[in-house]
Amino acid sequence: MKIGIISDTHTKVKKAARAIETLVRDGAEFIVHAGDIVELETLEILHNGSLKYVAVYGNNDSHLAPHHGSFNLVQEPHYFKIANTKFKLMHLPFYMSPDADVIISGHTHEFSSEFINNTLFINSGEVCARNKPVSEWAMLEIIEDTFIVTKYTRAKKSEVIEKEEIRYTREKK
Repeated sequence: MKIGIISDTHTKVKKAARAIETLVRDGAEFIVHAGDIVELETLEILHNGSLKYVAVYGNNDSHLAPHHGSFNLVQEPHYFKIANTKFKLMHLPFYMSPDADVIISGHTHEFSSEFINNTLFINSGEVCARNKPVSEWAMLEIIEDTFIVTKYTRAKKSEVIEKEEIRYTREKK
């Protein structure tokens, strides 16, 4: 199972669309937006796409509340299960207790991927390229006892998308 992860798109709808298109092209079967969506158009891209998705409210998303019923928007922390894997999704990294197999957060605008005591903590970084000159997003592939995290980066004004793969082995429960 491949799960695309984006966060902190802010006002950069074209950058969000490019990240989503790349994830779909690379085989994503589900998309997670870890908050600070900001633009309704980004939600529409997710909603009108071919994949199921979930998006959590970020600290800059309160204006999207009137659209709650039209999109798969959730409040944090939000728990769900895919591919026999329990996920916890939030924007603010305040609920970091290891009470799921995968904990996805945003907000920091910094990519991070850590595997601690059989729990994967992942922040896909910032799609918006506000704090640094690159857009960042990620793909999580779940294969039996393995998590494969692919970090995507695209420098501003470049067409080149770079990928870096990180593998973690899960202990059997």
